Amino acid sequence: MINFEELAQAMGDLDEDTMLKLLDQVTAEGKEAADQAMAACQKGMDTVGELFEQGEYFVGDLIYAGELMTQAAGILKDALAAGESTESTGTKVILCTVKNDLHDIGKNIVKAMMEANGFEVIDLGIDTAPETIVEAVKTHQIKILLLSGVLTLAIDSMKETVDALKAAGLEDVKVLIGGAPVSENARNVTGADEWAQSPQKTIQVCKAWANL
Repeated sequence: MINFEELAQAMGDLDEDTMLKLLDQVTAEGKEAADQAMAACQKGMDTVGELFEQGEYFVGDLIYAGELMTQAAGILKDALAAGESTESTGTKVILCTVKNDLHDIGKNIVKAMMEANGFEVIDLGIDTAPETIVEAVKTHQIKILLLSGVLTLAIDSMKETVDALKAAGLEDVKVLIGGAPVSENARNVTGADEWAQSPQKTIQVCKAWANL
């Protein structure tokens, strides 16, 4: 029986050896265990964030935690996609970290998971201005936009982006906001259609929007 609390603890402690040992067990168990393992890793990342805010972890620890999380997502990707088509769905989405936010750990994990589920992801990178996003939406004729952010001020940038889409006559584009600061209240403030703090929910919402 896999101890998911131990996995969350290992991620929070930046204990790579224990994390890898537990993830090896998870991949043998299948999709349900992989879903629980991803949730445990995300719980561990929350701990990392709290310890950083308390001054117990430093920037180097955050970077290492991000590398561990990316590694975990790579290990779990196939199991998470088990039983689902990994062939292209023909649905393109745009993904980016919004203006004034330079974080890309969560964005990169979501990208890997979305691609594993057959979406074509156009990644605009970090610190992406609203006008850049609007232009990309027009160029690629996108109907689903994923906005990521870690900093609280990212909410303001997300709102600016949604407002820019409306000003450009692109009200039919579905917008999902994701990251540490998002919530139902943030969704209301920004005018986004949905919010998520996990790759799993992001994929579920996007599949519903794409009628998959």
